[in-house]
Amino acid sequence: MNTIVADHPNISIHLISAELDSVFERRIAATKQLGPQLERLWSLAAQRTQGGKYVRPLLLLRTIDTLTDMGPATQAPPPVATQVSLAAAIELLHYSFLLHDDVIDGDTQRRGLPNLIGELIAQHETTNEGATAQQAQHFARSCAILMGDLLLAEVHQIIARAELSTERRARALDLLAAAIDESVAGELLDVGMSDRVIAPDLATILEMSRLKTATYSFELPLRLAAALSDAPAATERALAQCGRHLGLAFQLHDDMLSIFGDSAQHGKDPFSDLREGKETALISYARMTSAWARIEPLFGSPTLSNDDALEVRRILAECGAHRFVSGLIDDELAAFDDMLAASTNDLPARARESLRQHAAALAVRTS
Repeated sequence: MNTIVADHPNISIHLISAELDSVFERRIAATKQLGPQLERLWSLAAQRTQGGKYVRPLLLLRTIDTLTDMGPATQAPPPVATQVSLAAAIELLHYSFLLHDDVIDGDTQRRGLPNLIGELIAQHETTNEGATAQQAQHFARSCAILMGDLLLAEVHQIIARAELSTERRARALDLLAAAIDESVAGELLDVGMSDRVIAPDLATILEMSRLKTATYSFELPLRLAAALSDAPAATERALAQCGRHLGLAFQLHDDMLSIFGDSAQHGKDPFSDLREGKETALISYARMTSAWARIEPLFGSPTLSNDDALEVRRILAECGAHRFVSGLIDDELAAFDDMLAASTNDLPARARESLRQHAAALAVRTS
């Protein structure tokens, strides 16, 4: 049986953290000869991948462990070191997407702290190396794009060099490619709706949320776990469906938190989605009501005051948008539970319980 078990999450977190340290130490050493700027960039990135909840890598490791109950596999599961390496790669993929997302959204903070862009801008203000504020901002955003590209390349390197059979390696790379394709498709929809190039109807918003978040954050680790365990195709399909429902519920809940949550608890910039004009299910519902006439003049204003944001929040609750999206979240969680309970999904009992615990740990709720 796998030595990384769901009962000891701290062990897994420690191993993932140590593996990430190892990756960054290796890359910093390898690029040192290319100059201090690149070395500093890798060092800054290293600081910002640590300390998270490791939702995605933990989902991979725990699911591999629970799938050992399915009986003898065609091959033994990959060595623990290989599993941890692949788990770390999924976290690097996540950070790569975050860096690119911060550039697209023009963000300089994440979870209340400076992101890589914000840190580079702050360093410019401290050192005053001669660049204008606009030049420093352009440099910082360019660095985020380049670092995201480097991390994406590193993810491919890790999988390509992993101690896997030819079949498992090819499958892992195929799953990675599919996840990247779908995430980019979701980002295109997100940007297209924000820039008014694509109509922000509810169906498109839900598809964007699924593609941009559910695919790589939930479906990828679950399907990769199935592939690394030689699970039957029916099991992988069931895991993918579970990931889809849970991932969409997670994203809808995250969108709710931006407006209705406590920023001191969830760490997001309060009302940032309203200031950025982010198209969410909340906004889509409001557009279909008479309340939209009061929201529209304020929506997407970079200078939106806290009082005006609170007024928009009140209107979203009053017009039924909060209740509607809460219902969508409940529907996705119910579908997730139904999938776990289905007798035809070929999921071992421990896998079902692990996924239930994972959903509970995410604290996806409607209030």
